[in-house]
Amino acid sequence: MSQTTPVPFSGQHQEWYEQACARIDAERLKQLLFSITDIHSPTGMARAASEFMAARLRQAGLKSRYMPMTETSGNVLAEYRGSGGGAALMLYAPIDTHLDCDDAEREWTGGATDADMQPRAKLVGDWVYGLGSSNPKAMVATLTEIATAVVESGIPLRGDLLVGMADGGMPVDISARQHAGMSNGVLHLLNRGAAADFAVVMKPWNWVYHEEPGMGWFKLRVHGTLGYAGVPRGTPGFRSSVVPAAAVIEELERWLVGYAECNTSGVVAPHGWISGVRSGDPERAAFPSAVTEIFFDVRINPRTTPADVKAQFAAFVADLQSRRPELKLDWEMYGSVPGGTTDEGNWVIQSARRGWEHIEGRPHGVPDLLGGQTDGTALRRYGVPTARIGWPWPAQGATEPVAEGLGGMGATYVPDLLPCARKIMYVVIDTLTRGREELGL
Repeated sequence: MSQTTPVPFSGQHQEWYEQACARIDAERLKQLLFSITDIHSPTGMARAASEFMAARLRQAGLKSRYMPMTETSGNVLAEYRGSGGGAALMLYAPIDTHLDCDDAEREWTGGATDADMQPRAKLVGDWVYGLGSSNPKAMVATLTEIATAVVESGIPLRGDLLVGMADGGMPVDISARQHAGMSNGVLHLLNRGAAADFAVVMKPWNWVYHEEPGMGWFKLRVHGTLGYAGVPRGTPGFRSSVVPAAAVIEELERWLVGYAECNTSGVVAPHGWISGVRSGDPERAAFPSAVTEIFFDVRINPRTTPADVKAQFAAFVADLQSRRPELKLDWEMYGSVPGGTTDEGNWVIQSARRGWEHIEGRPHGVPDLLGGQTDGTALRRYGVPTARIGWPWPAQGATEPVAEGLGGMGATYVPDLLPCARKIMYVVIDTLTRGREELGL
């Protein structure tokens, strides 16, 4: 990890920065967060939320438009142009939630009564609850508040401020909604005019990251034969697929741990978890299934290709079969997203670190290793240098019951967002008040 490159603010820069920060309105941010959380926007169904945000950014003084992808899904792109000769900086956040939290999903997600698992917003003091209120809705609201404060402050920008929000940012693939997810929205946005010299992605964790992992989805099948509950063990012609799957799961879990250790580099630790096991039919419990399917997600370091991960997994399966020849296995990779990285010395990374250090009052240092995947990988792959910056997460001291584990990512203590807003504002002023030549463009 390189040291932060010092580029001190001039007196004028500091004045502009303080002017802009003075316009950040915590109450306005909170009310917007409540409003946008109250608009249900699961992946592939973000039209209403995106249309709402396009209108909100227009009211704030940006040139804003809703960009439809389907009847139910679309993105937002807003722009506030400077005087010319500067860079284009995009503040970006996804706008969709990872869950629907409907009755069908309750079967496997739980959290029926938890405040963060409800598709409607709830406001308690400075807390905003509801599905996605922290990720992604807190990012949407905070970036909008930053843009609004910039416009209101009247600071003479040279560069252009873009605000982008896209559906499909969650690591899901919703077949019923034209396979929404896996960054389909941000790719649509990038292909339709969202051209930026730099981008800032707001996401949880209180660090600046210059790179993020991709992901690979696999299915591993254990084959047996269709059986019947009434037959004794050892019956010729019957071979369980379910019982051997337990041993395969343990082998796979060990491989995932070793994979992460072997493929960790930079600031990325590419963890993986077995997500589920599928076999048989609860309505036909008398008939053991001929196939048990294990599916999992493993993260992919930016310096490793999805094809290489596929080869690593193939080697694992081949080794397992050589040691356990009685197992009948086959597998497939059915999802792949490469990681993305930006040079640590790039202007936007260094500017984000300067902003982080300005607020935190200490050197940035080495961040915690990262395994979470975001649309930032797609931005980087499209050649947009991108800094990821965030806030301490999850919020502590919730006043309402919230789900253990990841839950609905739906509990936000609004004061936690304000330091991050000032860090991002630092990047905005640092970048958009300079000429392109000063930024290495």
